[in-house]
Amino acid sequence: MLLLGGSYERSGHMQGFFQETDQLTAMRPYSKFAERVEDPYRLPIYIAEAIKKATYGTPGPAYLDLPGDVIQNSWDEDKVIWAPKVLSPRKTLSDPADVESAIEALKTAEQPLVIFGKGVNNADAANEMREFVERTGIPYLAMPMAKGIIPDDHPQSAAAGRSFVLQNADLVVLVGARMNWMLHFGLPPRFREDVRIIQLDFNPEEIGVNVATEVALIGDAKLTLGQMNDVLDRDQWQFPQDSEWLNEVGAKVRENSEIVEEMMQEETSPLGYYRALRSINESLPDDIVFVSEGASTMDISRTVVNQMQPRTRLDASSYGSMGLGHGFAIAAAVQTGKRVICLQGDAAFGFAGTECEVAVRHNLPITWVVFNNGGVGGHDPESYSDAESGFLPQGAMNFNARYDVMMEGLGGVGYNANNSEELDDHIDAALKLDGPSLINVPLAPDAKRKPQKFAWLTRT
Repeated sequence: MLLLGGSYERSGHMQGFFQETDQLTAMRPYSKFAERVEDPYRLPIYIAEAIKKATYGTPGPAYLDLPGDVIQNSWDEDKVIWAPKVLSPRKTLSDPADVESAIEALKTAEQPLVIFGKGVNNADAANEMREFVERTGIPYLAMPMAKGIIPDDHPQSAAAGRSFVLQNADLVVLVGARMNWMLHFGLPPRFREDVRIIQLDFNPEEIGVNVATEVALIGDAKLTLGQMNDVLDRDQWQFPQDSEWLNEVGAKVRENSEIVEEMMQEETSPLGYYRALRSINESLPDDIVFVSEGASTMDISRTVVNQMQPRTRLDASSYGSMGLGHGFAIAAAVQTGKRVICLQGDAAFGFAGTECEVAVRHNLPITWVVFNNGGVGGHDPESYSDAESGFLPQGAMNFNARYDVMMEGLGGVGYNANNSEELDDHIDAALKLDGPSLINVPLAPDAKRKPQKFAWLTRT
């Protein structure tokens, strides 16, 4: 990302100029490149350098500080020093010997698992990833923003048995993902103590973080997966499809799927998470962009709403930050031109709800769905007994808030869904609109997710 920021005029330094702030010092810890444009005629040079720093090596943000006089004054175009076009970053293959070692290690596994992350999307390697999974016949898990690289309804998906496969896999092929908190650092009790890792990453500094890597593949995911598929094609190897491991994984996936299916059938008013998410899942076109933000809203939607195509899901990702859903939705609508569904909990929506006006102003095809359960994580009904006196628990919000009316006040279309029939009708109507809309969905304040074997951030 290249961020261009306005700043105080060059002549205003140390004079107490309007909004005089050392923005460079503030930006440098969080960017690969941060510089102030002192010579307007060299602006193309600055921009070229910023793009190179942002895209070469490990990608990251670059920042250019643009003084007010550089922005506002007129400059002689004949004196501009133009920069040559920045070349695209070069992609590298992994060492062929390492590729051979990875496949040989894979052949020795009795309970293998593939885990892939958004790095596969960044490398545009969806086809190669799917080919590898199908050639090997191994169960897989997709990290949240990697959903859709392989359709979520694929028979090899172990998503419904996530805890089981993580805890029992003896070898993990880790592709474009990191052993961070989202994968419980690869440590017991969530993983086996003796788990073996084959890791594919373009950044050698990420190899072996938290868990030792048995085989490291340093290279572009698209090219390296292609190398691995070539070896598999040559060897004609596939994990035994009649193995006890695949039978156990399949049984656990079916068991958990049946539990969730029962929860999705529960008809209540207000609705619970699973029945409401069922309506969303059954209504979405395959190519829609799905943005999800919140606590339980985001977590549960990840297990219920299927992504069928790559690069169609955005959520809070590795940092788990709240307040980004609106910006993601607007950017996705502008960049792709596709219909966007932005599913948010009411607390997440509240971070930047007035951004709906931007969507109205530009007639963007975004439908917000707000799961309104009265706050962060929800509370039991008794928590709201003193609501009229103005006393609510920390993190609780007004359960009766009408976010659909807010959208109408901003010029969009609003709907309120008190039951599944209304929600089905409103989603259908919203998807037929050219512009933005919002569906307010009151949820039971005590609605819960399926019981989990481990807490969300299990430690050793």
